[in-house]
Amino acid sequence: MSEINVTPFVDVMLVLLIIFMVTAPLMTTGVEMDLPRAEAPSLVAENQLVLSMTGKEEYFLSDGSGQDRQILKEELAIKLKAIAEANPDRPVFVRADGALPYEKVLQLLAAARNAGIVKVGLVTQPGAPTP
Repeated sequence: MSEINVTPFVDVMLVLLIIFMVTAPLMTTGVEMDLPRAEAPSLVAENQLVLSMTGKEEYFLSDGSGQDRQILKEELAIKLKAIAEANPDRPVFVRADGALPYEKVLQLLAAARNAGIVKVGLVTQPGAPTP
């Protein structure tokens, strides 16, 4: 009476299981999608607070008077915290140069949120969206 040796078969199955477990998360790293576009009317409000960042990573703060004041990166968190404490419902609009990496814009948004500012908006250029 002869018996089939299943040990090599089990070894091969375990190796394949490990390979699939390692490669499965790598196959779902990104999802390709076409994000929606919308044309919206511009917001008109008095005393808009605009936080700007140039392509050279210079920071400017405008309190609605039409004059941008340059601030240092070290002062950014302090000024935003003071604004949030004075008026927590006041919206802050973030305007960033298009040449900036996405990470820099997110850091600017995170600085505003960490300071306690609840309403944060993004400033864009009017016109047709680019494909």
